[in-house]
Amino acid sequence: MSDHQRDERTYWLDDKRNVNKIVYGLYAICTVVGLADLFPYKHHLHFGFEYWPGFYSIYGFVSCVALVLAATQLRKILMRDEDYYDPR
Repeated sequence: MSDHQRDERTYWLDDKRNVNKIVYGLYAICTVVGLADLFPYKHHLHFGFEYWPGFYSIYGFVSCVALVLAATQLRKILMRDEDYYDPR
């Protein structure tokens, strides 16, 4: 098989319905975990803001967004030209 031939197999995630199943499953898990934080349970936390309902869900989301934004800025610094590894 040459490098120019394409692999014509279809994979599980090529079907949009399967991708939607994963996305809706993640939505459901996030909802259940977020709602679980609203029920009272014994906390052993150190700071007052850790007791806010949904604090760790919001903190995780904001941290993830910050990582993505930092990575896009870091990409500008570390990006190389297309032919960087080509022999000259």
